[in-house]
Amino acid sequence: MYRKGHYGVSLLVFAPIAFVLVAIKRVDLALVIGGVMLWLAMLPDVDHAIPGISHRGPTHSLCFAAVVGGVFAAAALALEATAGSAGVGAGVFDPAAVAGGLSLAAFGFALGALSVIAHLAGDALTPAGVNFLWPLSARTYTLGVWRADNTLANYGLFAAGVFATGAAVYLGAAL
Repeated sequence: MYRKGHYGVSLLVFAPIAFVLVAIKRVDLALVIGGVMLWLAMLPDVDHAIPGISHRGPTHSLCFAAVVGGVFAAAALALEATAGSAGVGAGVFDPAAVAGGLSLAAFGFALGALSVIAHLAGDALTPAGVNFLWPLSARTYTLGVWRADNTLANYGLFAAGVFATGAAVYLGAAL
């Protein structure tokens, strides 16, 4: 899967989240989540730049998703502590201010992990697949729908993601 395809899958994963957040009038959170998911859409492919790490190896696993989620959770805790000790952002970093009482750390973990999982889902559509359970298993999971370099598939996923997100925002705002 290439960049546009991964953007499309990230938008498809984000669309139901956008619908809920827009429906509950948390457009600010929808923008943050959508932006971060697009920003991280290619993160697992960092393995191309790291010598000794094979492509679709450790960075293409649920373990890596948990690590990224953990980093985001730690950053959220640091942000919460820094803002709280500085006396700024009253109510902004309150757990109830995030979404439905979800703590900022849990929100950060979910956002980081979900962004990586969206990438893995896109790569699972290709014949090369991904090893979700690395390092516990060597099994590769694939749906083998199309090759990663299929231009029609990449642009089609991107168009589907844009359409789904636009529809979700429109329908959420109509509620």
